[in-house]
Amino acid sequence: MIFQSIKMAVDSILSNKMRSFLTMLGMIIGVMSLVVLVSIVNGATSSVTDSISQIGTNMLTVQILDDKGEPFTLDEVMGLSEKESVSATAPFSQGSATAKYGSTTENITLYGTTGSYYDIEGLSLARGRFLKNTDVKNSTYVAVINSATAENLFERSNVVGEIMSIDGYHFTIIGVLEEEESTIGNTSDRLEAYIPYTALSKIMGSSRQITSFYVSSADGNSMDMVEQEMTMYLYQRLGDTDSFSIVNSSAVMETMSSVTDTMKLMLGGIAAISLLVGGIGIMNIMLVSVTERTREIGIRKAIGARKQTILVQFLIEALLVSVTGCLVGIGLSALTIFIINNVASSLSASMSLDIVLISIGFSMIIGVVFGIYPAYKAANMRPIEALRHDT
Repeated sequence: MIFQSIKMAVDSILSNKMRSFLTMLGMIIGVMSLVVLVSIVNGATSSVTDSISQIGTNMLTVQILDDKGEPFTLDEVMGLSEKESVSATAPFSQGSATAKYGSTTENITLYGTTGSYYDIEGLSLARGRFLKNTDVKNSTYVAVINSATAENLFERSNVVGEIMSIDGYHFTIIGVLEEEESTIGNTSDRLEAYIPYTALSKIMGSSRQITSFYVSSADGNSMDMVEQEMTMYLYQRLGDTDSFSIVNSSAVMETMSSVTDTMKLMLGGIAAISLLVGGIGIMNIMLVSVTERTREIGIRKAIGARKQTILVQFLIEALLVSVTGCLVGIGLSALTIFIINNVASSLSASMSLDIVLISIGFSMIIGVVFGIYPAYKAANMRPIEALRHDT
């Protein structure tokens, strides 16, 4: 009976191709909206999560907002690494300058820090070495540059030992970082150089007092304990909690996950409305189909067809229209995502099996829910009245 009902449903759909296509169009658009929107969020979430993971989830960022007239010194910050729960500390300062090599001049972002920054941030070197404590102690004019700086300023990657001018100061290149990707998935093109904290203070004409530094924990599972310990230390040092701020990178990861999950639900809800509209279209066309085939229903009932048989036939037809529209929508979604990833470099979409299965399941539910009333109406027709119907 099921196979016969499926065959009759297919014949009915194919006998009105244009009407069937227009009926499926609502489902196609609804599924595309759901799959494409959620896939874009998935891609963005994955990209941001990877970026945060590269930085590390066992790091605290400390900002000194008011030092109460007693500035933090380099020795004081570095001494915090001796605490049992702390793995490393590194001061951090940022500035901009003009870098020159030969006849090439570029604007560059300078980061002043120490050797510990390499491990805290999880950096990777392609060539050379990173900063050492002796470089910081002696205010040595050495620099570690990123790959974008090497390519733009030197037009080659192997530049260890070369000398570049930064605001008139001559810095020796001691290392080149591996090429990295930005949060949106494409290669970062920012020109960056890491130099000793003391050297940055000298060329920028600023004091050596520290207003920002990083702290990493000895164990990724002890971040909360490290945060509490640093909060207590800074409170005792500065006298109140308004004089400093601490950002826990693992908390940032959790917040980002919560935000993206909420965004998925919101976009999924918006797209689900489109699917509901498509379901209403299916019910409307199925009611029209029942009216057009009233005489056929009467004949089938007159020769012994049961209510259940008629009900299943029209329910399968509604389900077939809904699922077919869903499958077409998934196919077009895959094509759309492929185009997005190849044309729009600022966007990244990733279609998962979960969202595909959810779309199919939701479409089946819509087919059944919006097809049950027309099917019930057809199944409960009285044979005599149906046979009298003038088509």
